[in-house]
This record gives sequence, C-alpha cells and structure tokens, in this order.
Amino acid sequence: MRRAQLPLSLVEVALGAVLILGVALGFALGTPAPDTRTPQLTAYAEDTATVLASESPRHGGTTRLREVVRSESAFERERAALDRRVDRILPENVMYRMTTPYGTVGFPKPGGVATGTATVPTGYGRVHIEVWYA
Repeated sequence: MRRAQLPLSLVEVALGAVLILGVALGFALGTPAPDTRTPQLTAYAEDTATVLASESPRHGGTTRLREVVRSESAFERERAALDRRVDRILPENVMYRMTTPYGTVGFPKPGGVATGTATVPTGYGRVHIEVWYA
C-alpha cells in the first residue's frame, strides 16, 4: 500500500507547486490596465460640444454651433474663430477635428489612435467632434 500512496503524494506536491507558481505569476505579471483614454477623450468631446451648443453666437442665431452651421458663408466667416475657441476649450495635449455640413475645423486624424467623439444635432445639420491625444 505504501507504493500507491507515494506517487499520489508526488502528484499532490506537483499540483500544489503549479498552483503556487500560477498565483505568483498572476501577481508578478498583473492584469492589463483598463483603457481609460477612450472614456476621458469622449468626455472631452462631449464637454466641447456642450460648451459650443450652449454659447451665445457671435453674430446671429441661437447658439454658437447653430450659427456656424446655418450656411456655408456663416461657416467660412466663423471657421477661424471656431478653431481658436475649440483650442481654448480642450487641454493642450488634445487634438481635434470638427466636421460640419459645410466643412471641417481642426487637424487630420492619424490612424490607429484612441478617440473620443460627440455628435450634436442642430437645426441645420449635425456637428461631429472627434478628439485624440497628441
């Protein structure tokens, strides 16, 4: 009977060692950190959209965004001011691209980067804001 018990004890020791090594490796290597960039970027995009959608217009209309998308001439007139305003809203390390029915403001988005987005319907069309870390 001792012969049958000896191999079983070795199996138990081997399984215990594998379990302990597995737990130790789990602590040593850790788990991947959750992606916190995308939710933060989405918050930046939504905040920018909220600010622009609630700001008074510079020349006419009900809000800054509605003024910008009212017509192609309004967009062209307000493009530079809109670009400066969004630069002031976002942190320095965040780039953006805002797409309207009449054109875009901001930077070309590089491929393969995490982005946050927000879309705002206006009475004249949708404004889509996309942000990413520089």
